[in-house]
Amino acid sequence: MAIIGGGPAGLLAAQRLAEAGCRVRIFEQKATVGRKFLVAGHGGFNLTNGEDPAAFAGRYGTASPLFEQLLAHFSPTDLRRWAAGLGIATFVGTSGRVFPESQHKPADLLRAWLRRLAELGVELSTRHRWLGFAENTGLRLLNEALGEEFILEPAATVLALGGASWPQTGSDGGWVPLLEAVGVRCHPWQPANCGAEVAWSPFFKEKVGRAPLKNIALSCGGHTVRGEIMLTDYGLEGTPVYALTPQLRAALAAGHSASLLLNLKPDLAPAELARRVAQRRPDTSLPAFLASALSLKPPVPTLLRELAGPAPDLGPSLAALPIPVTGLRPLAEAISSAGGVPLAEVDARLMLHRRPGTFVAGEMLDWEAPTGGYLLQGCFSTGAWVATGVQQWLAQK
Repeated sequence: MAIIGGGPAGLLAAQRLAEAGCRVRIFEQKATVGRKFLVAGHGGFNLTNGEDPAAFAGRYGTASPLFEQLLAHFSPTDLRRWAAGLGIATFVGTSGRVFPESQHKPADLLRAWLRRLAELGVELSTRHRWLGFAENTGLRLLNEALGEEFILEPAATVLALGGASWPQTGSDGGWVPLLEAVGVRCHPWQPANCGAEVAWSPFFKEKVGRAPLKNIALSCGGHTVRGEIMLTDYGLEGTPVYALTPQLRAALAAGHSASLLLNLKPDLAPAELARRVAQRRPDTSLPAFLASALSLKPPVPTLLRELAGPAPDLGPSLAALPIPVTGLRPLAEAISSAGGVPLAEVDARLMLHRRPGTFVAGEMLDWEAPTGGYLLQGCFSTGAWVATGVQQWLAQK
C-alpha cells in the first residue's frame, strides 16, 4: 500500500490502513513529514471545532453534501478521541475551537503520531518525489538522496500531496500535470482564506499602518461574519476576511466590483445607533464624538474619512461602510487553496474514475472551508474515509 504525501490526510490514512492489517509505506518529498501541519500550529494549534454537527458540514460550501458523510465517518469527536489515544488531551475554547491542552505543542502530537505509525509497522521514506504513473497500476518515484528512479506496483495508492498554499512546506500543487497526463481534469488553483487588497491612500497608509478593529461584522454576498480584522498597508486580513474569500473571489472573477460592508457597531440596534448619532453637537469633533458616544477610537475616524469622505454620514457609515476590494493576496500567502481535483473526477470512495485503485485525500481535492479547525478536520476526515474506501476496493478485487 503506497501513501504519497506525509500530511494529516496521508498519515491518518496510513494509520487506519495499518491498523486494518495492511502493509503501508509513506513517501514524502521533503526531509520530514507534517511540515504544513506544524506551520499551521504556529498561530494556535486549532485541531477542529466544537460546533454543532448539523452546522459543521455547512462550512464546506458546495462540498457540504460530501462532508456530511465524511464527518459522520470521522467526526470532531473522533478526532479528539484519536488525539487522546496519542496522549494529547484537548479542550474546547470559548470560540468553539478545539485545541490541545497547553502543555502539548504541535511537535509533541506529531512525534507521538510517528511513534504510533512505527509501532504499526508503517515504513516512512522521506526525500522521495512522485514522478507520475507507470502503466496501469505503477508509480514512478525518485529517491532524491540517491538520485535513483524506480517503479513501485502497490496494491492501492492514496495520493495526499496537499493543495497549493504554503509551497515552502512542499504543498505546491506541482502534481497537477501528473494527473492531467492520465486524463484527470483539475480546476485552477485559487487563494482561499487570504487577505483582501484595498487601494488605501498614501496618507492612510502612513497614518494607520497596521491597526486592529475589534468586535466588528463584515458582510459580502449575503454572508456576514463577526470577529476582529487587521488593517494593513495592502488592505485587510483576519478571520472575517478569510471567511468571505469565496464571495470576494466570485465577485472579482465575474468582473464585478467587490466590496466588504463593515459594521463597526454590530451589537447596537439600528434605532439605538441612530439615537446616539443624533446627539452629536456641531462643535464636537468626529474623533471626540466617536470616542465618547460609541467607544470608537483611532483608527476609526481616519478610516471613515478615507472611505466616506471628510464629512461622513455617520449612521450608514458606522453600520455598513463599503470597503472596495481590488484583489486577493497571492496564492503563496494564502492559508489554504481552492482548486485541484474536482469531486466529479472521483467516486463515492474518493477513488479516481480514470485510475482504479488510486484514491485522493486532503487538500488535493477541490473543497474549501474557513479557518477555525474546519481545514484540519476536513483533511483528517478525508484520510479516514479513503482508508475505508481502499479496504472496500481491495475486498472486491
